[in-house]
Amino acid sequence: MKVVRQTTLRDHTALSGVGVHSGLPVTLTFHPADAGTGVRFLRTHVEGRQDREIPADMSAVTATEFATVLGDASGPLVSTAEHVLAALSGLGVDNALVEIDGPEAPIMDGSAAAFVAAIDQAGIVALPAARRYTKVLKPIRVEKGDAFGELTPCDRGFHVDVTIDFAHSLIGRQSIALEVEPTTFRREIARARTFGFMKDVSKLWSAGYALGASLENTLVVADDRLLNPEGLRYADEFVRHKALDAIGDLALAGAPILGAYKSFKGGHKLNHAMLCALIADPTAWTVVEAKSVVRAPRARGHADAAGLVAPVYQADQS
Repeated sequence: MKVVRQTTLRDHTALSGVGVHSGLPVTLTFHPADAGTGVRFLRTHVEGRQDREIPADMSAVTATEFATVLGDASGPLVSTAEHVLAALSGLGVDNALVEIDGPEAPIMDGSAAAFVAAIDQAGIVALPAARRYTKVLKPIRVEKGDAFGELTPCDRGFHVDVTIDFAHSLIGRQSIALEVEPTTFRREIARARTFGFMKDVSKLWSAGYALGASLENTLVVADDRLLNPEGLRYADEFVRHKALDAIGDLALAGAPILGAYKSFKGGHKLNHAMLCALIADPTAWTVVEAKSVVRAPRARGHADAAGLVAPVYQADQS
């Protein structure tokens, strides 16, 4: 038996790039944080205002149009947070302060790989506090047209099952299902890049989006081909990136999810609506604390949730 403890980073580490939508240069720095802190964003260099710190939870979501945007009463502070959140969640980091000196997280190569590398450079350490989980108690479903999202109980950990369906010969219908734990996240999800369609570029630019997009950070799909000369990293890279986004968006539950998430034709809006529906039903979830687990032959990261004790506290709507 071993105690399942919360984690944080061993040291701080920084990386720089541009925002995919803003096109602005930005530096993002990961810092260690105490047990119980969770993931928080510290936005610095806000013109005419003091630095602002916000929690990475669903209450801080201000927009989900083309990315997940976090903010507070003063307005949006950090856009395109989902890849950063996916890396932290996928590698099992419970507590971290993410300092960012611009309005949008750097897109890097369009995946979570650079954030994974930065976290690896900093290192992950255990803290003297038990990990807490948001445990799904009953099925919750959200539908938007023919798209849907569904959360169901799953005591083994966090399972995602994502299907996309695009009327394009290069994409079509793709599905991926996996348990979210560090080894699987690194191998199957982290390197999958964001994608867009050439036909939408002018519309996005005129609306102030995709100003920093390029073939170095986005898979660009034309009418009959992929414009990126290096091709795909996975045959089904498109759905793998949608799974990456879902992992990042659902990291805003406030604690690692014990449950299974299934989505069809989903995106940031649907992922956020799914969390809102879950939290709105106080009979659908609770918070549990991991006391100990039996070391299994196969390491499962967040999926190693056997031995959970009674709820720490019941869900409420406060």
